[in-house]
Amino acid sequence: MYTIAVLVVLVIMFLAAAIRILNEYERAVIFRLGRIIDQKGPGLIILIPVIDKMVKVDMRTITMDIPPQDVITRDNVSIKVNAVVYFRVIDANAAVTDVENYLYATSQLAQTTLRSVCGQVELDEILSQREKINLHLQEILDRSTDPWGIKVSLVEVKQIDLPEEMKRAIAKQAEAERERRAKVINAEGEFQAAQKLIEAAALMETQPMSLQLRYLQTLNQIASENNSTTLFPIPIDLFKPFLKLLDK
Repeated sequence: MYTIAVLVVLVIMFLAAAIRILNEYERAVIFRLGRIIDQKGPGLIILIPVIDKMVKVDMRTITMDIPPQDVITRDNVSIKVNAVVYFRVIDANAAVTDVENYLYATSQLAQTTLRSVCGQVELDEILSQREKINLHLQEILDRSTDPWGIKVSLVEVKQIDLPEEMKRAIAKQAEAERERRAKVINAEGEFQAAQKLIEAAALMETQPMSLQLRYLQTLNQIASENNSTTLFPIPIDLFKPFLKLLDK
């Protein structure tokens, strides 16, 4: 009876050491006596105790924050830039065997790449062409991490911290640009108004009655705006002889 109990305990201990259950998003890299033999999962897997060793790898997309990096741009402006990287493991064997710690390695590579890329461009390009910078970072990181079995799907620059004097300079530049646009719009409006006046004058010259109607309309506007003013309408025809003398 004692022997049976011992055997039952040994079987339970064996099964506890041999049976592993992996989630849908997990894979197990199996080493047997130090040599990689297979990649298993998800679901139920069985190991040989003592002989087999399992390294579990998460296959989901990982979101990694890149801490703020001190960068000097090509036009010698000192800024701080941080970003976020989205990547996932596509080859568990390579992620375990080809790099010691793929999370730490990817983080360090992302930091150095961010400093390098931002240091090669001017500040205006970083501020206005962020999508281009993001794509360039993603291409470099994806190419560099490919031997590790990692796919970098997206890189986003999150925040750019500027020195106070640079913020003031940018604010003045933006204000000057708004004033320039306002002056251009005002000048265009005056130009269009002048064109319309020229067209109206040409039309009135061909149609004398239109000038008389405009005269009466002006009198009506003056009377409605200022009731204390007394108006004495004078026919325009009375001034024609004087106008003819001026023409001579």
